[in-house]
Amino acid sequence: MSKSIAESPFQEINLDNDFHLLHFQNNSNESQRFERDIDSTYIQLHFCLKGDSKFHFNNGTYIFDVLDKHSILLYNPQQKLPINLEIRPKTTLVSLLISIEKFHSLFSKESGYIPFLSADNANKKYYDDSVIKPTVLVVLQQIINSNINSSIKDLYIKGKIYELLSLYFQKDEASTGEYCPFLIDEQHVLKIRKAKDIIISNMIDPPSLQELANAVGLSLKKLKEGFKQIYGDTVYSFLFEYKMEHARKLLESNQHNVNEVGLRVGYSTASHFIAAFKKKFGTTPKKYIIGAKN
Repeated sequence: MSKSIAESPFQEINLDNDFHLLHFQNNSNESQRFERDIDSTYIQLHFCLKGDSKFHFNNGTYIFDVLDKHSILLYNPQQKLPINLEIRPKTTLVSLLISIEKFHSLFSKESGYIPFLSADNANKKYYDDSVIKPTVLVVLQQIINSNINSSIKDLYIKGKIYELLSLYFQKDEASTGEYCPFLIDEQHVLKIRKAKDIIISNMIDPPSLQELANAVGLSLKKLKEGFKQIYGDTVYSFLFEYKMEHARKLLESNQHNVNEVGLRVGYSTASHFIAAFKKKFGTTPKKYIIGAKN
């Protein structure tokens, strides 16, 4: 659906009932205004590719800028955040509006369960202002400059939007890509990361779940839920996957025999290690080593 603001185009693409893309292109020499009511269950992402824009709140009593090559993220379940946007001359802006439920269907394996709207997090709001990553900027340019046949354009745009969201929420290598602000608060995340580090450093003799919860200062329930949210697996399933991957690398190094590798990843008998390895990789450690050499 396309509309116009003054002399410059405004395009809206409805990706789903609760997922919308807005593209503003003010090529004129005057500022232009855009207003839209937005439900409080929506996340707003605004990307300024060129120029700058201003958001007006509370009848103009509060204003903040979206500067050139910057993005802002807004979410406030406590109140509506209607868009009252001033688009400055020579400005290109792309906005994404997505419901929190739709967001979790994309980012959580268990889309029916939304931790961000749990009793602990229901009243939390989130705001972020950041420089647009180069990878995100490339995808944004591809979206607004797409010259695709109309029969497949919507599919192309939707695919690019999914790519955009993945890149936007992907963290730098230093943060290991584990933090999504809509799942749990940052202090909770740090405690879950600490729990992961504890089980890895003690994989030969890992603590019980209750001991692990006590060590990081979380309830058993929050430890299990938080670990699943961040790492996509239970604590011990994650540990099993880590141990098997570590064992595979040790075998490939050709510096340890099967018994030694089993002991290094916490198996007191070779038979238990061989059974675990075969469960994971579908072959025995010895056959894996032979295959790796060929």
